[in-house]
Amino acid sequence: MILGKLWKALAAQMNKIANFFWTADPIAQLQYEYDKAVDQMKEGREGLEQYRALVERVTRQVNGDRSHVASLEARVKAYLQAGERETAARFALELQKAKKELAENEAQLKLHETAYNNNVTKIKHATKKLADLKDKIHKYDAELKLSRAEAELAKLANSFNFDITTDFGQIEDVIQDKIGLNRAKVRVAADLSGEGLDQIRAEETVEKNMAEQALREFEVELGMVTPETAGVSSAEKELGAEPVKQIAR
Repeated sequence: MILGKLWKALAAQMNKIANFFWTADPIAQLQYEYDKAVDQMKEGREGLEQYRALVERVTRQVNGDRSHVASLEARVKAYLQAGERETAARFALELQKAKKELAENEAQLKLHETAYNNNVTKIKHATKKLADLKDKIHKYDAELKLSRAEAELAKLANSFNFDITTDFGQIEDVIQDKIGLNRAKVRVAADLSGEGLDQIRAEETVEKNMAEQALREFEVELGMVTPETAGVSSAEKELGAEPVKQIAR
């Protein structure tokens, strides 16, 4: 009983392995069956050729028997016409045996011809089936490859879903963050490059006016020019100093 169980368990595992290899590559299995059938067809054709040789041999024998019968019939008639009945009777007996043998051989030839024709029909039908099987193998192979490609494309399409929960979505989010950071740096640089320009220009203008006013006052003190010619007045001094107070605020 134990050996029986072990044998059944082993047989089950072997069957499992066989099924695995059987379904691993069905196209290869079909091709194997096709090749095996082609080999069998070749053997059948060789056998049919040998059988046809037998038919041809029986045909030659039947033709020989027919010629022999015709010859015996001619001899029997000739001897009868010559009045030699005893000789004619001997040939008539031989003719009887020849006709019997001819009938048997003709029956055999008919059987052989029928069998040969039936086998030719079977092989032609099998050849057509093999051609159909070959076309099916190519068709199934193409369809199987196409279905695999479609499955891979479908899987790839799902993988390329840029949802935030997927790896691609997270990568895209990181890329967008980096793009936003780079754009922010550019904007900050642009903003900083124009910050306070008006104030700086105003300060430069005030400093220039104050310098010009101080120069005029120095020229007046040195007597190089008079206040009237220099255009300096106390009101202008106050106006010249006023912008500085405003900027200080």
